[in-house]
Parts: sequence; C-alpha cells; structure tokens
Amino acid sequence: MNGGLLVAGTTSDAGKSVVTAGICRWLARQGVKVAPFKAQNMSLNSFVTREGAEIGRAQAMQAQACRVEPTALMNPVLLKPGGEQSSQVVLLGKPVGEMSARGYHGGRQQRLLGTVLDCLAELRGSYDAVICEGAGSPAEINLRRTDIVNMGIARGAGLPVLVVGDIDRGGVFASLFGTVALLSSEDQALVAGFLVNKFRGDVSLLEPGLDMLHGLTGRRTYGVLPFRHGLGIDEEDGMGVPPRGTVRESAVAQPVGEDVLRVAVCAVPLMSNFTDVDALAAEPGVVVRFVDRPEELADADLVVLPGTRGTVRALRWLRERGLADAIARRAAEGRPVLGICGGFQALGEHIEDDVESRAGHVDGLGLLPVRVRFAREKTLTRPVGEALGERVEGYEIHHGVAEVTGGEPFLDGCRVGHTWGTHWHGSLESDGFRRAFLREVAAAAGRRFVPAPGTSFAALREEQLDRLGDLIEQHADTDALWRLIESGAPQGLPFIPPGAPA
Repeated sequence: MNGGLLVAGTTSDAGKSVVTAGICRWLARQGVKVAPFKAQNMSLNSFVTREGAEIGRAQAMQAQACRVEPTALMNPVLLKPGGEQSSQVVLLGKPVGEMSARGYHGGRQQRLLGTVLDCLAELRGSYDAVICEGAGSPAEINLRRTDIVNMGIARGAGLPVLVVGDIDRGGVFASLFGTVALLSSEDQALVAGFLVNKFRGDVSLLEPGLDMLHGLTGRRTYGVLPFRHGLGIDEEDGMGVPPRGTVRESAVAQPVGEDVLRVAVCAVPLMSNFTDVDALAAEPGVVVRFVDRPEELADADLVVLPGTRGTVRALRWLRERGLADAIARRAAEGRPVLGICGGFQALGEHIEDDVESRAGHVDGLGLLPVRVRFAREKTLTRPVGEALGERVEGYEIHHGVAEVTGGEPFLDGCRVGHTWGTHWHGSLESDGFRRAFLREVAAAAGRRFVPAPGTSFAALREEQLDRLGDLIEQHADTDALWRLIESGAPQGLPFIPPGAPA
C-alpha cells in the first residue's frame, strides 16, 4: 500500500491539525504504518527532532499520534514570523535566512515545490500511508500560482483532498461550497469531499444540509465531528493567542493540597512555544492564564516569561506596559519568576543583538547575572540533565548565547533566590522535575499546594491523542475514508462553476 490524503480546511484554525492527528492515531491503531506531513508551516511553536532539526510542534504531535519519531521530512519548510513583514525560513530543519512575504511568494516558494515533493515521496516510500495537512485555505486564489502546501502538493503528488469546515464559526455550507467553486477544474477533480468539525447538537438537524451540499457539488461528507473541549494540543501559531484572559485547559481534578496555584504568563509579542506551560496546566490545582497588565501579576504565585522570536521587542513591550517594574518588584520580594528561552534572556543584565533585532546593546531586566550575545548560528539541541534532584529532558531553539556569571546553576541557566532562567523548552514535561519545581514555588508563595503524585504529562498527551482517534473512529465513515486514502479521489467528480479566475 502507498496511500495518502491531504486534509485541507476552509479557514485557518478549522481543525486541520487535530483532524490530521486523529486520522493518524486511528490508522496507527489499525496497525497501519503511517506518517504525517506538512509541506509548509507558519508557526512560532516549534520542536527539535533527535537529529537536531527544527519542525512545527503540530507535526511532532502528529508523529506521536502515528507512534513514530518526528523527522525534518515531515515539515520541510517552516516559516517563523519575526513581525508583520518578514519570517525566518527554516528548510529541512535548518534556518536559511530571513525573507519578506513578497519575496517568498514572489518566487522562492515555488522553487521549493520540488523539495517538498521529494520529501513527501521519501515518506511515501517508507510508510503505508502519509496524511498531509494543508495550510489556511486551498481557495486562496491570490496565492495559488506559488502554492506548495495545499492544491500544489495535492496536484504534484496526486493526493485526494478532504476539506474540513468549522461549523462553530457559522457559514459552513457556504464555506465548503465556495472552497470547491473557487478551484480550477484540475484542482476540483482531487477534492473528494468534506468533513464538518466542532458540531454541537443533533446531527439529524444537519443532515438535510449535507444532502443538499452533496447534490450541489457531487461530493459526500465523510463525517461530522462533535465539539470537544481540550483538544487544541500543540497549536501551530502562538501569535493567535489572545493577549489577556486566555486560560489553558487543565486537568479536571480536585487539588491535592488545600490551595490552588496561580500562574500568570506574560503574553509577550511574537510569543513562541507557549505550550511550555501546558504541563503546568495539566497539574490538578494549577490555574494558568495569559496576561498583559501589571495588576494581573498581583495575585500570581508564579510569573512566567515565555519564549519569543523577538527578545528585544519583548523587553520594550514589558517596559512600556509597566510589567518590567512589576516583575522586578516580585523578584526583590522573593516571589517566584521563571524565564524560558527569550524570557530567560530578558531577565539577564544585557543583550548584544546584531542578528535578530539588530539593536546592538540593550539592557535586560537585570534580575539574573547573565549576558546574552546573539549568534548567527541557531542552537538546536535535545539536552538531558538534572535539576532540583530530578532528571530533566528538554529542547533548545535560540540564537542567543548566554554567559552565566553567577547565581546557582539551573539547567543551562541559573537561579537567584526564586528567580529562575533557562533556555530549555519542554523541561516542565518531566514529571518529577515539574513536581519539585512546583513545591518550591508553593513554598515561596506561601501556598498549601501539593502536586498530585501520579500526574504523567506523557500519559495525558496519549489520552488526548486517543480521544482524537476516537472522534474519527466513532464519527467518520472510516470505511469510506480508508478507500479514499488507499485509492485516491473518485473518478468523474463534477466541476462546480465558476472555478478559479483565469
């Protein structure tokens, strides 16, 4: 077997990533050797593979759904926004430079089509099935000429396409119909049908519309997935996180101790790898929220400065909003602060940056004895170490090189009192270390909080992936989906006018 499928969507955030993961987990449970693939991903939420390649975290999560090790082949092009006008281009896991959107879509992107098709072909040669994820919408007619992630990859590899629509947003029938109707006849021939996502209510009330959609397009609906809370694992893009009031989903369980622990995450600009705090949110009795005002730090037991693609910009933002002063007061009072990657760099004494912001010498918050120099080479590693008497695993993605001149050692960084800093993403997923860290935070905050002794973040992640697989197995026509993956789009699908503009 050499099957494949492209999961496209009517919009960004229609649920392509989780649907792809769900199909991957369903296939893996059937004994199918399956791999995920996304030709091009725009995200600040990334991961480091064992061979030292940087890919989107969504593809790493999908690889876990497949029960395989993630590799650079699964996400050959990663774009990391550095602002409104430019992104760092990561090719096959390594950064190759900054490029404006105009420059990328003006020619560079199309030249990458051969590369991504080669990567897909290599995966298809090693796996029974490859489930590909599109990006945005395949009907972005202004970008079709240079597309390498939606219909461009479907045409190049002959993949059948399943279009996902988010009914929770409204207008799902118009979105599904319009997506097909704006494609060329050649592209339409590969769009096999639809999948409705995030449905609330009685499916029988939806069925007349699905029948009419079938009559209008000649294409069937392969399933209606119900709305479920807590399935947005490893989202692609931290730029879309609301800056204030967002609460990460947490385990529905009572605290073990008498108190809860409140964690405030500063929603800095160009926030990256905000999923670092998901392991905290998984602990019963820990409440994690994103904030952007100094008064919102007042009742926090722990303040987290997360990673960012723009450390100097984040420092300016912290100072403009009064958050820098509030964090400094906390540190002086011995109240816990944790900086991760860019957040760690911001806590230091000063930064020399001629690479990311090109701002030269910039003063940090001065809360840790650390000096940072930005190097052109990016550090991409999977370190293993020990802290607080516990084994810790993590991954590093940064241009900043930290010189630690004092304090107590803490992973690759340091701590002074109850202010900690490290470049290690993912360290809080190590259960023993996370519990030890939270015990220190609770003691410093004067909270009678006790970490739950049996919480396993890895097991919780597996449960989430199984729930995604269950959604596909229980609410999609899996026999028809299997035929689609194995045999491709049905022959003779009708053309829906007007088609793509000339």
